[in-house]
Amino acid sequence: MATGNDGRLSHRVRAVLRHYIDHSGADEDAAHEIYHDDAVLEFPQSGERFEGVANFREWRRAYPADVDLEVVRVRGGGDAWVAELRIRYDGGEWRPAVDILEFRGDRVARETIYVTEPFPAPEWRSRWRAAPGRDG
Repeated sequence: MATGNDGRLSHRVRAVLRHYIDHSGADEDAAHEIYHDDAVLEFPQSGERFEGVANFREWRRAYPADVDLEVVRVRGGGDAWVAELRIRYDGGEWRPAVDILEFRGDRVARETIYVTEPFPAPEWRSRWRAAPGRDG
């Protein structure tokens, strides 16, 4: 997926994510077109690893919650990209998430997802921090 212009390329990565988000939960076959057949999906927090898009597409079909995703920021270059996301389950609280996408050509070969719990910023370090950014 490498090109000479990583700004333009970030729009392509966003388009891949948008394709997944737009079809996820409604048409899992279409949503999973972003992956190579031999793609790997990992969740380091739970220690899970799924090999082959057919495996993780099917567990996503059976997932017991409604999932909403919002892309906050996309950064990277070449074949490695990081998407900062917001995710929520069944209309609950938004949680920060990080999605590491490794491409082979125009499709995802490996994806690593971290979902976290939000926490309030401690007041003691306020004099050093900048206002939070939400650039794309």
